[in-house]
Amino acid sequence: MRHEPVLTFTPKGIYCAAGDFYIDPWQRVDRALITHGHADHARGGMGRYLATHDALPVMRHRLGEINAEGIAYGERLTIGGAVVSFHPAGHVPGSAQIRVEVAGQIWVASGDYKVIDDGLSAPFEPLPCHHFITESTFGLPVFRWEPQETVARQINDWWRTCASDGKTAILGAYSLGKAQRLLSMLAPEIGPILCHTAIENTNAVLRDQGFALPDTILADKDATAKTHPGAIVVAPPSALGSAWSKKFGRQESGFASGWMAMRGVRRRRAGDRGFIISDHADWAGLLWAIRETKAENIYVTHGYTEIFSRYLNENGWNAQVVPTQFEGESLEASDERDNAA
Repeated sequence: MRHEPVLTFTPKGIYCAAGDFYIDPWQRVDRALITHGHADHARGGMGRYLATHDALPVMRHRLGEINAEGIAYGERLTIGGAVVSFHPAGHVPGSAQIRVEVAGQIWVASGDYKVIDDGLSAPFEPLPCHHFITESTFGLPVFRWEPQETVARQINDWWRTCASDGKTAILGAYSLGKAQRLLSMLAPEIGPILCHTAIENTNAVLRDQGFALPDTILADKDATAKTHPGAIVVAPPSALGSAWSKKFGRQESGFASGWMAMRGVRRRRAGDRGFIISDHADWAGLLWAIRETKAENIYVTHGYTEIFSRYLNENGWNAQVVPTQFEGESLEASDERDNAA
């Protein structure tokens, strides 16, 4: 007997008719289930929101007063004819995959995810299902991440060299997730750690939730290279080379992104240094996650959708590209979709 799909892809977003709700909708709807707090997944104007307890504080910080309910990882909730639960996606603090079950059919909308444990976000949890919706931001074989401790050593060595040369190190990173992950990787004994206002505001929200972050200093108008010699400044990518950064005098800039795996991008976007690190799964991570679900049907969203879905179809899966308005990790430093916090 043929079943109607549990989730469908509509102009408003990913829709569940059995529960009359949307997952990460990009147009206004009455009920929105949200995978995480980045601006391309958690948008304003929804009637009601449901997200993990850890995602809600940042969402409220970004969106203001919203009608929102929190849910714990693994808690099962019946909405209409659907049973939903939220499970760790490993992407950023509070991020979740959303499992939806209707009449024995199990679908999982993964949102954005990474499969390595960064020590900050709840680690990715593989979910057996029949249908799996996956991103493909880095869905090319060229994208293979080095161990986090290797990248941490690279960044700290660069910062130490900058400090010994009398320069300020300015490191570009998105305000929710990437910035806090990098902060947890820094060696505070090297020097002061300063944060741009957008990042420090998000730090405060996460600290209030109990996330352990090193001591940081707000890079306000009075913070300069003279007041904080040997510092590293963590700032949104758009701040690299901006008028705001000039007050730090002699400096080197670095950009932390998965896109640094591509040589041409490193030359064009990285400033003085590029560090290969992402809060999205690499090629091997995407394939591992998909295999672990044991799903036969794969729906590929934002990223290298055509190439990745073609590979899946050639290797035993039933894959198709689906249109969404999710953005993944932007290549452009001027893109502030993660910096709305």
